[in-house]
Amino acid sequence: MNERNRAASATANSTAPSPAAASARPAKGSEAKPQPSETRTDKRTVRFELDVPKARSVWLVGSFNNWKPRATPLIWIGGTKWFKELSLAPGRYEYRFIVNSTWIDDPKAKAYVPNPQGGRSAVLEVM
Repeated sequence: MNERNRAASATANSTAPSPAAASARPAKGSEAKPQPSETRTDKRTVRFELDVPKARSVWLVGSFNNWKPRATPLIWIGGTKWFKELSLAPGRYEYRFIVNSTWIDDPKAKAYVPNPQGGRSAVLEVM
């Protein structure tokens, strides 16, 4: 083995950390801090209720479930009353109900905005 190969072999087998690996480690005594993607978002439980006669099926559809019509069914609690609780992060959401295949407004909504289908969607602000 010539001198050049011996030096390359010694470097490859060395157990000393590379400069990049050394800089990736936290300094002694420092604590690892969570990165933004690791921070926890506190969610809130939101209860949706609907009182509608003659309903056979009720679905909740909105920006929180990508407007998927059958993603979030409401639970029948007797008589004409239905409900669903969701855990939502703080923010602004738009939603509607589907009752027996017909899209309807939430009669208890505090605010509405026009939607692209020519109707309106209820607005929910989660704090």
